[in-house]
Amino acid sequence: MKPTNYFLFDFMDFDLDLKRDESLWKAGQPTAVSERNGDILVSVPFQKQLLQNDMAPDTSVPREEYTLVIRQYEPGILRLFIGFGEAQISDQSEMLQYSGRIKRIPLHANFSNGLYTITDEAGTLRAVINTQEPLLDRWSTLLPDPQDTLDLRLFPDGKHEVRLAAYDHFSPPRYDALPIGFCKCNGQKERATLAFECKLNECFAGTGERFEKMDLSGQTFFLKNQDGQGVNNRRTYKNIPFYLSSRHYGVFYHTSAHSKLSLAGQSTRSVEFLSDQALLDVFVIGGDCPEQIIQSYRDLTGYPSMPPLWSYGIWMSRMTYFSADEVNAICQRLRAEHYPCDVIHLDTGWFKTDWLCEWKFNKERFPDPETFIQNLKKHGFRITLWQLPYVAEDAEQIDEARQHHYICQLTKQQASEGSNFSALDYAGTIDFTNPEAKAWYQQLLKRLLDMGVAAIKTDFGENIHMDAVYQGMKPELLNNLYALLYQKAAFEITKQTTGSGIQWARAAWAGCQRYPLHWGGDSCSSWEGMAGSLRGGLHFGLSGFAFWSHDVPGFYTLPNFMNSVVADDVYVRWTQFGVFSSHIRYHGTNKREPWHYPHIAPIVKRWWNLRYKLIPYLLQESQKATHSGKTILQALIFHHADDPVCWHIDDQYYFGDDMLVAPVMNSEGIRDVYLPEGNWVDFFTGEHISGNQWLKDLHVPLDKMPVYLREGVEIPVYPEHVECTDEMDMNKVVKIKIDGSFKGFTV
Repeated sequence: MKPTNYFLFDFMDFDLDLKRDESLWKAGQPTAVSERNGDILVSVPFQKQLLQNDMAPDTSVPREEYTLVIRQYEPGILRLFIGFGEAQISDQSEMLQYSGRIKRIPLHANFSNGLYTITDEAGTLRAVINTQEPLLDRWSTLLPDPQDTLDLRLFPDGKHEVRLAAYDHFSPPRYDALPIGFCKCNGQKERATLAFECKLNECFAGTGERFEKMDLSGQTFFLKNQDGQGVNNRRTYKNIPFYLSSRHYGVFYHTSAHSKLSLAGQSTRSVEFLSDQALLDVFVIGGDCPEQIIQSYRDLTGYPSMPPLWSYGIWMSRMTYFSADEVNAICQRLRAEHYPCDVIHLDTGWFKTDWLCEWKFNKERFPDPETFIQNLKKHGFRITLWQLPYVAEDAEQIDEARQHHYICQLTKQQASEGSNFSALDYAGTIDFTNPEAKAWYQQLLKRLLDMGVAAIKTDFGENIHMDAVYQGMKPELLNNLYALLYQKAAFEITKQTTGSGIQWARAAWAGCQRYPLHWGGDSCSSWEGMAGSLRGGLHFGLSGFAFWSHDVPGFYTLPNFMNSVVADDVYVRWTQFGVFSSHIRYHGTNKREPWHYPHIAPIVKRWWNLRYKLIPYLLQESQKATHSGKTILQALIFHHADDPVCWHIDDQYYFGDDMLVAPVMNSEGIRDVYLPEGNWVDFFTGEHISGNQWLKDLHVPLDKMPVYLREGVEIPVYPEHVECTDEMDMNKVVKIKIDGSFKGFTV
């Protein structure tokens, strides 16, 4: 019978039926500790294990010894690196972009009574390595030595302890986690694992745009970007190898390899990480609150840049507008009926053939695109365009792309066999590891940006052709990283050409937060779709991203993907959610303009007007987010990490630092609201309410929404009605003091 449900065959993915020469190597007790250039070098022996449920050392094979590097940075970051003899520690990475706050801190090791105590020059404790001799007992001759392990405790900020999972076993042969291990297949090192100790009631969040409940404890995730096809499943467009713990630490796994992360899922005693790359480069970050930890993560991987003013207005779109005449008619009606709006997005239909991306306007339906774009700009509308990072077989650029290797190439064997790629419905993925391909792609965009296009929708990018050759990287390492290279190319040429750094992106990996902004993908126009979107946005904000949006009122409909009607209450409630998001775009498989929903259109218009009044507040909060660890959509734990209730709330959030928002996500218009500690004021009535309590069974009419302000704050608002952000004069901004004189804000 095939072994199941044990560490080796479950978490480590060993399969004896594959008939491969696979082996697992387990870390043992260090044999030496030394200093070099401020780093601590730990000599760690690894012993091959027998492939069985009750693991045991394969003593017929000699141990192999490798060096674990421990490096300390300000602020509160401790780095563990082990390359298993095939890679060296390096800061050269697309994912890393160190801020000026990052500084190397030299470490020193002192040995006494079997313990290596590692401190910095100020004497602050940073790590402890236990090498004490094991105690012999009557089991010592029957079982492997339980002390033959890597017992390492870390103190990244000098206060909070994070320990490797050195003793997660039933008896020493039956392990549920290993502190460090690696695998071999046919003599080649191919996978690596590392585990941290987990405590009772420890909670976790982050890991990307996760459509799960707030506390991710008990979950195991595959960090592999893919088309999520909705927001109510385990697939996700945005995996980020970073998580937060309620024990005041976070971990960034510096890799782009497909990986598995178990947050007390495989074992409730451990957080386990398995990488398809035989290398471990792990940044452990300590801090007193999530915002502090996330800022340190941004110190490593980069800070978000500030989006332009116009991007905070309403974006109007659907899949898709097909002509200049159609767009002009919609814009004219928006202005005639005084719906404020800043952006019109052209999705898949602006090409010669719908979905056939050639980066050129259809000459019949858009006969003079430059004049079309400039005329709309005169009326306060920016145009953004959809495209994707693949070249189709029928695209006019296909021969050029193949000849110059701008797209991925067939392997020699595939070419000799006359094969085509098996993945994706396109001839090839643009190879952003090739600098010439990047420049070629940027010129395709530049021609459009020179016409006056404001931004590009960098759609897709989660999947690439895996059975292909790329110039600078193997596809197994490129797949997750691809989003970063793709979006960086589009962002850079947009900023260079227009002066504004912005795009509208779906996929993401570590570092993509530098290139805003991202949206939540293809959600269903339903209450479940809205709830899944919000959950994804909250975890995304806890993964280093400041700016995030979603399709209002959901992308597709049920039961008919394209043609089922969106319910009026879903449209209104999702509009309210959008107003209190960093950016708001209407998009979907059928009509999204508010006049197609006549019974609720007046309500929608009032909420759009509120959005524009709140733009000064949004700008203020966005500026904060670009140089701190803050995000616009903040989970309650941003401010209340020590309140256990807040680790389990995923249907409320802070909008910036001072507004607490509780979207209604049901047709009954009833919900409970949790007010954390503090004094609160109802945004719309001015009622003062004490915190640290639940407000039960609130009845919320369709034109209302539960929003609360911190008592005593000042909120900047725009006092006049505008049709677009071009009409805003920031000298007119007023600040509303939320005190006893505040009587509520009218929608």
